[in-house]
Amino acid sequence: MSEIQRPGALYQQVAAAIREAILSGEFTPDAPLPSEAQLIERYQVSRPTVRNAIAALRAEGLIDVRHGKGSFVRSSGLPAVTIERRISRTTGGRFTTHNGEAWDEAEEPKTYRSHTTKATGALLELGEEEALFGCDRLLTDPATGTRTMHRTLIPFATAEAISGLADAPDTPPPTIYALLTKAGHKLWWSETVRARMPLPDERAALHLPDATPVLHTSRVTHGTDDRPLILEELRVGADRAELAYKITADQQPARRTRT
Repeated sequence: MSEIQRPGALYQQVAAAIREAILSGEFTPDAPLPSEAQLIERYQVSRPTVRNAIAALRAEGLIDVRHGKGSFVRSSGLPAVTIERRISRTTGGRFTTHNGEAWDEAEEPKTYRSHTTKATGALLELGEEEALFGCDRLLTDPATGTRTMHRTLIPFATAEAISGLADAPDTPPPTIYALLTKAGHKLWWSETVRARMPLPDERAALHLPDATPVLHTSRVTHGTDDRPLILEELRVGADRAELAYKITADQQPARRTRT
């Protein structure tokens, strides 16, 4: 028995005691917590107090409640999948990416017409409410079951300059890269990554546990005169994935020596 005798709200005391048991390794990652009845007996408190303590630990992200199975300690192990954020080009001019190309499509791609927001407009160097073609894909890694949400946003000016692209905004990004190159663009890419809490639709689509942030990457394809041509966004649960990058040194111009 571990009767609570510390100051503070009773449920907070119980939450602190369970937290200590998790951090000390008594309750191990991926293992179920003791049942409500066992926790009531262990800490000599009421059922509502135990439930409030569990709710507090869920909000902290220490435990996950699985419907019909009980409460489980969150895993503290390595991510289930590493997503390589690289772009390669073959000698034949074909592009390949490593951000989900070999993944399964959980559902048919959804194409639509949209417009820039303040955030996407800034990345594409456009104002707000500028017309875009969009395509959303929900992808699943067959090995781990990890889900990602991939979005392609194509400004009308880019789509109109590439034959057939306006009629097929669901064209995979590597194919779009090849079309842009064929049109005379010398491409390069920029990418940013941020962590944030998910929106309700993202949480449902990605099957995220409580208190789990998403990793949100924004990749811009640049062409002639460094002009942004398309924007891709990738969202994945931070508990499931890590992002990997290959970093090379830029070529610096030679310094002039004074004579």
